[in-house]
Amino acid sequence: MHQDNQTDQEKEIITYDEDVDGPEHHALMLFKYFLPVMYSITCILGLMGNVLIIIIFLYYEKLKTLTDIFVANLATADMMFLCTLPFLAYQAAHDWIFGDAMCKIIRGMYRVNLYTSMLTLTCITFDRLISITQATSASRYQSNKHKWGKGICVIVWVAAVLFAIPQFIYSTKGNRNECFEIYDPPHIEIILVSFQLAIGFLGPLVAMFFCYTLIAKTLINASSFQKHKSLKIIFTVVVVFIITQLPYNAIILTVILDKDYYVDKHFQKAIIITEAIAYMHACLNPGLYFFVGIKFRKNFWKILKDLGLAKQYKEDTDNFKNTDVESKNISVSTKLEAMSMCQL
Repeated sequence: MHQDNQTDQEKEIITYDEDVDGPEHHALMLFKYFLPVMYSITCILGLMGNVLIIIIFLYYEKLKTLTDIFVANLATADMMFLCTLPFLAYQAAHDWIFGDAMCKIIRGMYRVNLYTSMLTLTCITFDRLISITQATSASRYQSNKHKWGKGICVIVWVAAVLFAIPQFIYSTKGNRNECFEIYDPPHIEIILVSFQLAIGFLGPLVAMFFCYTLIAKTLINASSFQKHKSLKIIFTVVVVFIITQLPYNAIILTVILDKDYYVDKHFQKAIIITEAIAYMHACLNPGLYFFVGIKFRKNFWKILKDLGLAKQYKEDTDNFKNTDVESKNISVSTKLEAMSMCQL
């Protein structure tokens, strides 16, 4: 989960004197220079990667599986989330100059897209669980995907909008030209932040551990060349999620429960750094698909061929065909595994 409201720590940092050295000065430098740079890099790389995912799954794969639908929805949510980062980068480097109405829209849409991303990630997790562990019914499950796959995505977006209503209500432009949430009464902040942590971080994390534990047990009992690749994918997805999300969410929860940390400058610097890392999750997904997904790499080379940039396309395609031939010798459950896990 990415915490969207500008915390009190960050608001304090803006008021520090740049000429004063010490922890306050270092925190200010991080806020005014480190965050905008990280936001910009994340935005540019993330938009490029997620646009590529949408092109591949819409125009090359034609959304053939339920996983394809969910991945395209995830890329859409990540892309819309990334579009809010330039506004936040400008605010970090300067002030909020876009008005009160724009403040509510950006903060609200920021949270909508974040919820959509995390809920879709959870849907992908359960989709993989069913496809791999329920071999006898998974084919019927996949055949009915178009009847309710897009409907699930609509439900996810509607739920995300409802969950983000507090951001639309409480976001406002402050007296110092800052865009953040003002909670009245203050205890509402604890309730809303706790809810956001549960939906945006703990929920997906619990789902991943539960589902991927069952998936791992199934794959360990399978005998195929795909087993180790699939286990590697599971391990990579979980580790990346934990590394990018756990530090920031743990710090935010600590600060909300104990207000004394608001005056700790080292904690302020930790929030700024871990926030930037948490936001990187939106641009890391395309990289995961490319390095561990056979189908994604194959279609990437197709795009390069269509653009006249891939001279080695035929050789790579032959390699993919050889891999597909080997795949025909595996069991039914392992075929489903390869479809759901290794061909993202």
